[in-house]
Amino acid sequence: MRPARALQPAARGGQVLYELYKAASRAAAPAVLLWRRSRGLEHASRWPERLGRPSAARPRPGSPLVWFHAVSLGEGMAALPVVRHCARVHPGLSVLLTTTTLSSFEVIKDLLPDGVIHQFAPLDCPEAIDSFIRHWKPSLVLLMENELWPNLIISAAEKGVAVALLNARMSLKSFNRCCWRVSGENEVNTIKDLQQQFSNRPVWMAASIHSGEEEVILRVHDELIKVYPTLLLIIVPRHPQDSKKFSLALQRRKVSFILRTTGEVLSSSTSIYIVDTLGELKMFYRVTPIAVLGGSFLSSLAGHNISEAAAAGCAVVTGPHVGHFYNMLVEMWRINPLAAKQVTGEHELLETLKDLLGDSKALAARQRAAKDAYSIMSDGVVNRVWNLVCRFAINLQTDTRIVD
Repeated sequence: MRPARALQPAARGGQVLYELYKAASRAAAPAVLLWRRSRGLEHASRWPERLGRPSAARPRPGSPLVWFHAVSLGEGMAALPVVRHCARVHPGLSVLLTTTTLSSFEVIKDLLPDGVIHQFAPLDCPEAIDSFIRHWKPSLVLLMENELWPNLIISAAEKGVAVALLNARMSLKSFNRCCWRVSGENEVNTIKDLQQQFSNRPVWMAASIHSGEEEVILRVHDELIKVYPTLLLIIVPRHPQDSKKFSLALQRRKVSFILRTTGEVLSSSTSIYIVDTLGELKMFYRVTPIAVLGGSFLSSLAGHNISEAAAAGCAVVTGPHVGHFYNMLVEMWRINPLAAKQVTGEHELLETLKDLLGDSKALAARQRAAKDAYSIMSDGVVNRVWNLVCRFAINLQTDTRIVD
């Protein structure tokens, strides 16, 4: 028998870092959970799920179970087409979807197919993760976007559970079908009502805007209305609670604005419409020709997924700080350089918006490029994920295809 090989220096260093992380996460978890509960960021009765204590029984013990983990509302919504496909094509397959935020739970809980279980994700500390995996015994873990939690991944690997990282993108057809199923006739009527209120005014939207970014957006809008006096800006805060701060900034500027939650009707003098609600971003992508993605205008941020805006046919504009979403931009540029515009900062954002608002042909070209590039880039993604599920959870190959 050969003696065990000593760990290489790099491997030893990685092991030391992981042990430090494990100890830190174990020590910090109770305080983190207490802090979040004190601020109303956790569910009033289901917060024990965050410690790996389930509130539901594991269906059909011994049968395959696929665990989809999506932190936020956007990632959860992006997972829905695959979750629905699994439930439809293989009704006997147990599917678990976990999310972290209350906002994602409030919207997604009513959209899941019958039989699909929702739980709040465990904190990434050893005890919570181990307890969670012991109870649910997943066959496959699918992590949406960049949720690379060390304790989760290592614990799953030690137990022989396959883990895959997915980018939260869906096919164009799935996106459109998902939008219809989520809202149906009510959303169609809402869109028609909004379009009537816009009254053919030029419109642009700043989506997923973080605190601090509103200053950039408002300064740009101030300059734009000098050229386009009837221009309407739709602001969708990344966190609805920031709407109050945004409102105060507008009051100081003496700008006419409306909060969506008030139910007020837009008038010709309304300059800014603040969407202080949850779960409506996709709908607003469908009523605006230009979408400027936030999370990208401050160096401390790292962008947001541009797929929903592109799939809806918006001309997509993002700032310089996009993190790993740069890979998505590169893919889209390879298909069509007009598919997305990344600006270097406030000045270039202003000039880009002037160009788009002043040239209908250029705007239409960018809208078409974004939609087409996204369609090509994401074609077949649901089926590819389904084949992954078959391989690791069902242990069979299938030629099943989605029927649109």
